[in-house]
Amino acid sequence: MDYEHNPILTPTTGFEAKAVYNPAVVIVDGIFWMLYRAEAGDECTGRIGLAKSEEGIHFSRRPEPVIVPEYDYEAGGCEDPRIVRIGDAFYLTYVGCPGKGEGCHICLATSKDLVRWEKHGPVLQPAHAWASRQAKAGAILPQKINGRYVMYFMGEVKPWETAIGIAYSDDLLHWYEPLEEPVLLPRQGYFDSKGVEPGPPPVLLDEGVLLVYNGWGEDHTYKPGWALFSGEQPGKILARSDEPILEPAVNWGERFGCTNHIVAESLLWRKGRWWLYYGAADRVVCLAFG
Repeated sequence: MDYEHNPILTPTTGFEAKAVYNPAVVIVDGIFWMLYRAEAGDECTGRIGLAKSEEGIHFSRRPEPVIVPEYDYEAGGCEDPRIVRIGDAFYLTYVGCPGKGEGCHICLATSKDLVRWEKHGPVLQPAHAWASRQAKAGAILPQKINGRYVMYFMGEVKPWETAIGIAYSDDLLHWYEPLEEPVLLPRQGYFDSKGVEPGPPPVLLDEGVLLVYNGWGEDHTYKPGWALFSGEQPGKILARSDEPILEPAVNWGERFGCTNHIVAESLLWRKGRWWLYYGAADRVVCLAFG
């Protein structure tokens, strides 16, 4: 169910004059903190801003971004953050774009306070041909399984055709991809017939590992679905949604002059229900409850 007063974050001025979307939200001591992709309309495709809220709906923003392009591997932009808290540190994956015509990377940054970030550069270079074009959308499970951390990621076979793979780490900084095949593929005749990518960081439930993912079909419109993986073998899929869990309720493309995409990147359990934060139309931030 969409929040009735969406969107909850819209562009303003400066580094976010064109767009604010694809949010990563974490709760710390009862306060909601949101990191979001922001665009100014210049050649950079993304900087990452920070906002906070006491109730998860009305956010106040820092006037300057907390992550900006600094190195060659991210010269074209820092995009699409996903965040988990492990111990006393925050681990943020984001997409680093070197520039036009070059493949993007899954990059990692860490912080103790959400404001000052240490960048660790690209952390996963896919080892298998199916994902060799580029890797994006790294979503980390904050709990270990069989003594290792797990990350689901998107590998691009060719433009607009992708699958989801799995990588493992002992220390959260060095990741390797042991499986030669993806763990989640597009499905002919479904809403995700052309491509899939991880959405929010996965959630470990009694039933297994829940991954909300973004899928798209022939119309290239992103819609979120879900997949359930084994809690003992996180590369083994147990169940999957036949229909998207959320679709554009209004014509975002006409209203905001962009697309009809819904890109889910943050899922929280709060007050007895799921809170799903998502980017709409590649322009604004919205919220849905489930």
